[in-house]
Amino acid sequence: VLIEKSLLGWKEVEYEVVRDAANNCITVCNMENFDPLGVHTGDSIVVAPSQTLSNEEYHMLRETALKVIRHFNIVGECNIQYALHPHSLEYCIIEINARLSRSSALASKATGYPLAFIAAKLSLGISLPEIKNATTKVTTACFEPSLDYITTKIPRWDLDRFHHTPKEIGSAMKSVGEIMAIGRTFEESLQKALRMTHPSVGGFESKLPMGKQYPDNFDLLEGLQVPSNARIHYICRALEQDLMTVDEIHRFTQIDRWFLHKLKRIVDYRKDLEQLGQANETTSEDWGLAKKLGFSDKQLGEVFRKPVSEVRAHRLSLGLTPYVKQIDTMAAEYPSYTNYLYCSYNAAEHDVAFTDKGIMVLGCGPYHIGSSVEFDWCSVSAIRCLNALGMKSIVVNYNPETVSTDFDECDRLYFEELSQERVLDIYQLESASNCIVSVGGQIPNTLALPLHKAGVRILGTHPTKIDDAEDRAKFSRILDEIGVGQAPWRALTSEKEALEFAEQVGYPCLVRPSYILSGSAMNVAYGPQELRGFLGQAAAVNAEHPVVLTKFIENSREVECDAVASNGQVVAHALCEHVENAGVHSGDATLVLPPHTINEDVKAQIRDVVKRIAERFSITGPFNTQFLVTPEQKVLVIETNLRASRSFPFVSKTLGTDFIATATKVMLGVEPDQKDLYTMENPREPVGFVGIKVRLHVQLAASEGGGSPATLRDEQHRRVACYGSNLYTAFLKALQSTGFSECRLRAPAFLLACRKNFRLDC
Repeated sequence: VLIEKSLLGWKEVEYEVVRDAANNCITVCNMENFDPLGVHTGDSIVVAPSQTLSNEEYHMLRETALKVIRHFNIVGECNIQYALHPHSLEYCIIEINARLSRSSALASKATGYPLAFIAAKLSLGISLPEIKNATTKVTTACFEPSLDYITTKIPRWDLDRFHHTPKEIGSAMKSVGEIMAIGRTFEESLQKALRMTHPSVGGFESKLPMGKQYPDNFDLLEGLQVPSNARIHYICRALEQDLMTVDEIHRFTQIDRWFLHKLKRIVDYRKDLEQLGQANETTSEDWGLAKKLGFSDKQLGEVFRKPVSEVRAHRLSLGLTPYVKQIDTMAAEYPSYTNYLYCSYNAAEHDVAFTDKGIMVLGCGPYHIGSSVEFDWCSVSAIRCLNALGMKSIVVNYNPETVSTDFDECDRLYFEELSQERVLDIYQLESASNCIVSVGGQIPNTLALPLHKAGVRILGTHPTKIDDAEDRAKFSRILDEIGVGQAPWRALTSEKEALEFAEQVGYPCLVRPSYILSGSAMNVAYGPQELRGFLGQAAAVNAEHPVVLTKFIENSREVECDAVASNGQVVAHALCEHVENAGVHSGDATLVLPPHTINEDVKAQIRDVVKRIAERFSITGPFNTQFLVTPEQKVLVIETNLRASRSFPFVSKTLGTDFIATATKVMLGVEPDQKDLYTMENPREPVGFVGIKVRLHVQLAASEGGGSPATLRDEQHRRVACYGSNLYTAFLKALQSTGFSECRLRAPAFLLACRKNFRLDC
């Protein structure tokens, strides 16, 4: 155990360095943390390249990095983290990672220099001058990338999912994902990055994400002094309301004044725009500067109190559209042929021509509770299917941890926001032929209807049908129309109505918001007091769409069907059973393929309902339906998602049939090969083995969340999958894969499980 001097308040800087066996050595990227030392780099906002280092400081740390990698005779890639005194040249090395790290992935995407690829070549004895630069295609890997832009990485936290977990951040990492934005000024890059963290965030603003309110006893001074997942919004509040100066905020946060002055510029210009808007005196120059500072159309709509559609129309009438720039690693010093792109208003011309007219694929956005690598797998599978069919692909995503943001996976990669504004910008610039929204999870699926109304041609299921399924009330009414069973339900208009309905059908009841992923604010209420609290959470998550209250039927089994349909006809499907009874989110449940306790009659009922839903919604593409099987063997529908689900990779790998490739083909009108498909007429199941998916061991989730209770609910954490010759072998392997150790106890030994609600204050 090391006991070290505290360096709280010092700057934290990282360098990524590579070296070959011939002692050629370069620094690939240097990064600077927005937060001072004391916040884990995985939980800090990070900018690349560094913005506040002097030339002397930069080269001092660079030369040290080269000496370190040579001293340790490291061949490959190395990450070095520094603590730099903010007012002198004193520095310390925090740690050296002689391997690829989380920061290495970020540096690769920030520079376009593929560190893992280069490190693998170097480990084989190939020298840097012998490796061609995959980005420029005209230079070698033995050069230091030059950046004419700024990247900003912001972590994605889901601390609200870990109940009773403190929101403070420190030396132990709590974030579950991250995003990266690219701009030509810090203001532009930061505002884009903040919007990428969650659709409810408009940019640098004092409003808290997901409609949360400041508590009545909120202490701004404490909020600034103690780092937390919302401190960036507290800083905006202090500046917006003139509660503190830049120097005062610096004194309480130790964040460099350079960053704080940039943030103040955003706040000040927003105030200027509000005054100009009230006087109706805005000019095209005012609008142009707003876009250069990273303001979105939605933000400008709030400033000018106009609908976003009017703001966009006015912006276009002024000739204000973003320019497409390349990440070429050379700052345009050499000709480049890269397809790695971003958009910026701080430019004068496009770096590329728009002649491909390809098909857009919208990616998954940040990893968070409910959306992990599964949706990236789906996106990549769709992209590779397009490539195999000889079609041009245009990918939009902003998660540096994904394969879909590798520039060699597609014909054009836009490292950009998944917002209506930016997707429309790219679609119109590229004159794209179509857009696929059903393989990236909930974020692109939510965009389907607004993009359709704006003239985007959506491949697959019609966007109005997607809206019918996402809107809980509409979906429940449609199920009633076609005679498909579901639990008693009611669309809520008031708390009083909800309490009356719950008394009528009896507790427990399930609160279900619309347009959500991974069970956000979906809770089982066992009494009136709980119901009141859960209704407030559901309304905050999505105030634009209705909340549905459903009778929760206890002791029911849960089954789900992943399927692909073409013009309402199911062409492939797979049934999975949950080990746990209904009440545990499907992403947290233990999933078994093939089902083990569901009889053939119930399976036939499920398949019949799936066929009726596919026909009624005219589904073309992937979809997932979840079912309750009551103790009386009655089949009831829980929900249908007209997109790929997180279990698509699991069923595809278990059955040996790529469901997403099949879905991509049917969306394009290409006939899939029927002989390998698990059709309704040929409902085959795996023979000789069992696939099982389990959640990561609860103690791991608890340690990441800082001591959150290990209770399974309707919200979701992370998963692994394993296979075995039978259910028990597969289950044990899967548990061991999560870090679970077998209990070795003397007989008698007991396994105690409790699913009932633990709370006594319902």
